[in-house]
Amino acid sequence: MPENLFFFDTYAFFEILAGNPAYKRFESADAITTIFNLAELNFALKREGKGFADKITKKYEVLLVDVTAEDVCEAMDLRMKNRKLSIPGAIGYTVAKRHGAKFLTGDMQFEKMPGTEFIK
Repeated sequence: MPENLFFFDTYAFFEILAGNPAYKRFESADAITTIFNLAELNFALKREGKGFADKITKKYEVLLVDVTAEDVCEAMDLRMKNRKLSIPGAIGYTVAKRHGAKFLTGDMQFEKMPGTEFIK
């Protein structure tokens, strides 16, 4: 795995797509994500149109890593402790940890969690 690997939470995708200057340096970063984050992104982007949403989803498909049953179990344990975490977020955080990646987000629920690169 690359030394400076980031996990793109759905929040990070939105900030990158919106052109947030604080996220500019991550546009070419080594990154991973899960199918759950891409599903969440695609669903939200459908408001902009199916073609656009699907194009963006396919663009980021190369970042996908597998999610194991163990990841799901650990993530749902985490979510039981903090019900405000989204399911994609909890799974993503768990997968990021397993891959040694920094969890890139601006979601306040993750702000003080270890291994998080929190940027608004």
